[in-house]
Amino acid sequence: MYAAGEHVSGLNGTAQKGLVLAALAICLLAAPVAAADDSQEAWAALVNGSHVALIRHGNAPPGYGDPPGFKIDDCATQRNLDEKGRAQARALGEAFRQHGVRADKILSSPWCRCLETARLMVLGPVDDTWAVAASDKSPERLAALRQMLANWRGPGTLVVVTHALTVQALVGIMPGQAETVVVRPKLGKEPSVEVVGRIPVPE
Repeated sequence: MYAAGEHVSGLNGTAQKGLVLAALAICLLAAPVAAADDSQEAWAALVNGSHVALIRHGNAPPGYGDPPGFKIDDCATQRNLDEKGRAQARALGEAFRQHGVRADKILSSPWCRCLETARLMVLGPVDDTWAVAASDKSPERLAALRQMLANWRGPGTLVVVTHALTVQALVGIMPGQAETVVVRPKLGKEPSVEVVGRIPVPE
């Protein structure tokens, strides 16, 4: 297979364009298959237990941050879930139950959009902790969260409902709202986690 844009000796321009288009078509067809495999591996890990589900809260317009002067103990001052976000949270909880995922512990950021997402999933009691709201701007909190995740041994799944910047700081992935990133705990000289797969936003 020739790389896109590579000159192929003996072929005219039309033939070269045909090869390039064929290569692009193969890539486009393969992408959904790879995504499906990624999702299947992620679900399998959660069903087997001893893994962590990092879940970004459901849809909360306009997408990032909070209004000026917001208060952590007053949901009315924060950016909150809309009906789409609430439906996503319920659908995600139902998906966990349909796949037979055992949630042994549910942790949430203290922000209202995360707490509401976690509670609407109806997987069990929800504990809120500031560690789950960590980011690169709060290194001590991030270190505590990383240690917490690395220490998880199950037997079931640890569910963590959090923010995009928290997931990005942990594993370098910026998830969409209501997307799940499944990670495997790793203990060593420096506690860490490794990505198993991603579960897309529930429809």
